[in-house]
Amino acid sequence: MYMKKKPQRTCIGCNAQKDKNDFVRIVKSKEGNITIDKTGKASGRGAYICHNVDCFNKAKKSKKIEKVFETQLTEDIYNELEEMFKE
Repeated sequence: MYMKKKPQRTCIGCNAQKDKNDFVRIVKSKEGNITIDKTGKASGRGAYICHNVDCFNKAKKSKKIEKVFETQLTEDIYNELEEMFKE
């Protein structure tokens, strides 16, 4: 019996590879809005982070989120994302 492969993704904070469902997806839409994609299906450029604040802080400190999306992020966006990770 053929088993379907589960998509693997890499965390931009700690570089851990896990199943797609084990991550939080951050998306930059065509309009330039950066949000957390809870469905995993939003259109736009996506980046994956483990669902803990430590990985988010590593990605923030090394500016990996900015590098992935090729844009400068304001402190307001970082604060909004951090609040969502604390939930």
